Amino acid sequence: MDDLLTLKTWLVAGWFILLFALERWFSSDQWPDRVSGWRSRLASNGALWVLNAVLSAAVVLPITAWSAAHGLDWRPGWWQGLVGLPLDLLLLDMAIYGWHVANHRVAVLWRFHEVHHLDEFLDVTSAVRFHFGEVMLSALARGCLIILMDVPFSSVLIFEMLVLLAAIFHHSNLSLPVWLERPLSWLVVTPSIHWVHHHAVRAHTDSNYATILSVWDRLFRTRSTWQRRHGMKIGVAHKHDQSLIKLLIKPFRV
Repeated sequence: MDDLLTLKTWLVAGWFILLFALERWFSSDQWPDRVSGWRSRLASNGALWVLNAVLSAAVVLPITAWSAAHGLDWRPGWWQGLVGLPLDLLLLDMAIYGWHVANHRVAVLWRFHEVHHLDEFLDVTSAVRFHFGEVMLSALARGCLIILMDVPFSSVLIFEMLVLLAAIFHHSNLSLPVWLERPLSWLVVTPSIHWVHHHAVRAHTDSNYATILSVWDRLFRTRSTWQRRHGMKIGVAHKHDQSLIKLLIKPFRV
């Protein structure tokens, strides 16, 4: 487990730094560093990431470990080890798709998730911009799934690493060539897919929910036909981004 946690830390950090650099060389036409207030935006996103990193180590990881240790122990022998790992990853990826849908359709969950969508630009820092309340609720929901499905702790750690790598990629401000992004989008969620999810039009925001594999939106008919376009408005319709303090208290305000 220690080796997995170390691998996750270094791989995610390296991927973040790499894409942070690449998106400044191969970016779309919309770039937050070219508008006023970009420093405060990066500071807010960074602060939310630090807060959640501390919360993850202190609370989320113990919840996950406890849940894995108290699984219902119903799995057959063939659903173990390297054979069971791909099935676990598919199960968890489908589950996080369903949880994402719930965050948009259940009012109380949206109050927390909206903090992520209030970001009016997208880059790799958007991938780590979440309210601590959403992080906690996600950990509890995932813990229940882990217990019910008897998911090993190692599978969850590997999945979480893949989720972070995928989120950093599809939130990035990279402008990939069509010949690369189009075939890639049939397998995994790419920036062109996820940018539509952050379009400040609610019909588009309520689509393209997948995190790693893009198949779930096609399978459950939540894939938007809208294409990412230059200059499309990112964020939430009729709302603007807020300061860090306001973002932290926003879900609790009546």
